[in-house]
Amino acid sequence: MATKEQFLQSVKDGYTFKGESVRIGRAMFNGEVVDGADVYLPLKTMNRHGLIAGATGTGKTKSLQMISESLSSASVPVLLLDIKGDLSGIAAAGTPNDKIQERSTLIGIDYKPGAYPVELLTLSKNKPGVRLRATVSEFGPVLLSKILGLNDTQGGLVAMIFKYCDDKQLPLLDLKDFTKVLQYITNEGKADIEKDYGKISTTSTGTILRKVIELQQQGADDFFGEKSFEVDDLMRIADDGRGVISILRVTELQDRPKMFSTFMLQLLAELYATAPEEGDLDKPKLVIFIDEAHLIFNEASEMLLEQIETVIKLIRSKGIGIFFSTQNPMDIPQSVLGQLGMKVQHALRAFTAVDRKAIKQAAENYPETDYYKTEDLITQLGIGEALVTLLNEKGIPTPLVHVMMKPPTSRMDVLTDAEVNNLVVSSRLAAKYNKDVDSESAYEILNQKLAVAQQQSAEAAEEAQAQKAAPKGRAAKEESWMDNPIVRSAGRTAATMLTRSLLGVLGLGGSTRRRRGSLF
Repeated sequence: MATKEQFLQSVKDGYTFKGESVRIGRAMFNGEVVDGADVYLPLKTMNRHGLIAGATGTGKTKSLQMISESLSSASVPVLLLDIKGDLSGIAAAGTPNDKIQERSTLIGIDYKPGAYPVELLTLSKNKPGVRLRATVSEFGPVLLSKILGLNDTQGGLVAMIFKYCDDKQLPLLDLKDFTKVLQYITNEGKADIEKDYGKISTTSTGTILRKVIELQQQGADDFFGEKSFEVDDLMRIADDGRGVISILRVTELQDRPKMFSTFMLQLLAELYATAPEEGDLDKPKLVIFIDEAHLIFNEASEMLLEQIETVIKLIRSKGIGIFFSTQNPMDIPQSVLGQLGMKVQHALRAFTAVDRKAIKQAAENYPETDYYKTEDLITQLGIGEALVTLLNEKGIPTPLVHVMMKPPTSRMDVLTDAEVNNLVVSSRLAAKYNKDVDSESAYEILNQKLAVAQQQSAEAAEEAQAQKAAPKGRAAKEESWMDNPIVRSAGRTAATMLTRSLLGVLGLGGSTRRRRGSLF
């Protein structure tokens, strides 16, 4: 039978690291906190991704908050995707109470309330915070096709549209631009694009347009456009040396999972495309926490899941770690779950046979241990307690331990509206990104060309009417002159050129838009 001394030695051996690490709590044995059994996270392997799971009210969000604080104190920037809207309190100092003091004493820490450097971000123009936007061009045809759920034929048409716009210098900045081009190539510009790029199916363009409208109904117009957010601004260090914690509050996206997936994939693709290869650093350049992660996966297509899995595999070499927070580990696809090196498992509840089956599956994902019956313990964990395992500096899983987690030192509640506004007003990034920019793009350029074509058409009609009203003798003379075959041929050539001009395909211009590289 295992003893407390054996357990203590196992924890010390498993959770002592050569490099820099952050303390997250103290291990428990037979329901009691064991003095000296401190549990640490090695910063060197925080780019190997992770999972924080647990039923509602078990403390997983507070663990996410505490780990974010620890990373910030270690000069690691953090991005929090705050789905429930309850993480903004990190920007304010916490308030001690009897429970916090009792927990701190058991863990052996001196609780000191503190606020952290925070930047509030938003995807909506109606919410206070730094606006996050990207242009359609930066998004790219492949990723846009996947988000819209298009088949291969429709995706090929989207790629053709992007190529056409590149060649004709038609910047695609927002969905209004993309929609205008779709309408143009279906009507006035159809002959032109088919001549140089291939046949256009009206059915396909109609389907793509409907898909774009569906995405717009989920608020995508707020996301697509200028000024594009530069991901380097997520990796900032505050003046006091702590990592900046960027909190993206996306409470409105709970009912718009496709929009949430759109943003997440674009962000990860942009990070991968812009960040240099780093390998295993002493500590990560950025750690991303995605709360309520099941929103990404619930309505994701198979293609979308494949892209997420690919990004998860590759982005860790850039020094970037991604942590998913969700109620049940089974919310995460197995292909992604297998890429998550660190696991913090709070209590799960077994109300039905389905729940018990899910708990059994969850227990099987953790290392075997002589100190606990994992399947039973998962349902018995107290609030703020968790089962923890992670990867050590050699990439080997550490022993599974029952941990009493440290309490956050920042406020375990939200900021007031006044505090939020003060934070945004004082933000240098808000001044940089919150100005509305409406550069000349495909929408304006095509409208100008169509207006010119309409004017030329009206002038041609007036001239034809005037000729019709001319004296008969002159008309007869002109008619005999037009009987000449050479003149008729030249007339046809001129008419063809006029028609192409009316279609707006000659002299298309406008400012170009830089396009960043993309994983896809």
